Amino acid sequence: MAKTNPIVKISVITACRNSEGLIGSALQSVARQTWPDVEHIVVDGASTDGTLAIIREATAHSGGRVRWISEPDSGFYDALNKGIRLATGDVVGILNADDFFADETILAEVARTFSDAPIDCVFGDIRFVRQSNLEKTVRYCSGRSFRPWMLRFGFMPPHPSFFARRNLFARLGYYKTDYRIAADFELLVRFLWINRIRSKYLALATTKMRLGGMSTRSPHSTWILNREQVRACRENGRFTTLPVLSFKYLFKVFELVYTRNP
Repeated sequence: MAKTNPIVKISVITACRNSEGLIGSALQSVARQTWPDVEHIVVDGASTDGTLAIIREATAHSGGRVRWISEPDSGFYDALNKGIRLATGDVVGILNADDFFADETILAEVARTFSDAPIDCVFGDIRFVRQSNLEKTVRYCSGRSFRPWMLRFGFMPPHPSFFARRNLFARLGYYKTDYRIAADFELLVRFLWINRIRSKYLALATTKMRLGGMSTRSPHSTWILNREQVRACRENGRFTTLPVLSFKYLFKVFELVYTRNP
């Protein structure tokens, strides 16, 4: 008798606050996924606009797929940790409130990859888009060439494309809440470089990200990001410096050129 792989349950975590203009598209993006075993956990930071009304409406029509909480938190990464602790899936992924999955088959591809291979995580590619034209890619960021040692230079697989087994967080730790911007980078240093978890590259763009994320809003944000990336490496016993991290910007120029014909 042929061996059948078990169904993989996926938990998607979305942290939001006062996101009434965008949270609807994130909710719809998960609702449209064809993979049957998905839960969407929304962690709201006590919104004061119409965000909760949109979440409640989506929950009522989700068939139990959407779960949510709303309470004050200590920031974005604290909210993500709350969501991961509430998750019941085998695999956890993050979908920011202003992002959406590239198409309705993404979670099916992620689940099948985990079913077919003895791995701890997957990562793929992402597309950056502008709100004015969600179909046009203005920058294509790929994890194809990523290797863990490249974290020393500030290179990381696109975090929105990163899906990991839920038990890793209990074993290796959650997002560090005393980072302002780069806790995702620190977690990937810890998971991929220090603990060498088993990873697989998924050759597709999982997510579309609207431009304007917190790490690229201003030169000051970029400065904070780079300082925190140096800190993340050093706290995990890996040496790097700000000049070493500057090499990643040469690669970003290549990404912009490549985007013309992704």
